[in-house]
Amino acid sequence: MDWGMENRLASLIPDGRCFFLPIDHGYFLGPTRKLEKPGETIKPLLPYADGLFVTRGVLRACVEPTEQTPIILRVSGGTSVIGKDLSHEAVTTSIDDIIRLNVAAVGVSVFIGSDYEHETIMNLANLVNECERYGIPVMAVNAVGKELEKRDARYLSLCTRICAEMGAKVVKTYWCEDFEKVVEGCPVPVVIAGGPKVDSEKEVFEFVHDGIERGAIGLNLGRNVWQHPHPVAMMKALRAIVHDDATVEEAVDIFETSKG
Repeated sequence: MDWGMENRLASLIPDGRCFFLPIDHGYFLGPTRKLEKPGETIKPLLPYADGLFVTRGVLRACVEPTEQTPIILRVSGGTSVIGKDLSHEAVTTSIDDIIRLNVAAVGVSVFIGSDYEHETIMNLANLVNECERYGIPVMAVNAVGKELEKRDARYLSLCTRICAEMGAKVVKTYWCEDFEKVVEGCPVPVVIAGGPKVDSEKEVFEFVHDGIERGAIGLNLGRNVWQHPHPVAMMKALRAIVHDDATVEEAVDIFETSKG
């Protein structure tokens, strides 16, 4: 692996673990609750994030150029939540703009099993071809559109392996039961995108802790943080699970202490 590629990955995954904060939801959802003003939402959270997953528009408009948190640039899109098919994505950002923005990595969605499976796999493959020349890591994002019932180990194992085979350096995928089967079948690092809808902080900590125990290197978790009434406390507690091997009970204690 070339020095530039290794350097970018090391900035995002400093100790073999990572906590990425995604705020790219507006690219298909519009002004999601708590992301109406992204710059204000993320300001107190960035000190606890290893990377910020964001579109170029929000990066330029809402993130200070002096910000030192590494950037993962969302570079696929072209659909909306009210459109016919969320999987009908294309690569939206040129390699010139990726380089111009000095990002640490890029992220692209892949919709395995959808009507646009081929197109989104080729989006990933073509992006890898472009980014490898400049030492820029590509994170593949396993996406299921509106078909959330697909989140089982057999399906997610298929998704993550295909993304790794296409050249992704990291794969973002959903937590599921028997998550170790997903990790074991993927030859590149896996980060957790999320899990089932939950009603309490403890339930978030439980699926995150389970995913880390079963082999994930970290998180790419957004709405369970910035839509929470106490987002900084959530960041602190989740970061402790990822980087300090905190137990669920310890994470709950950190959350309760931090929420003030």
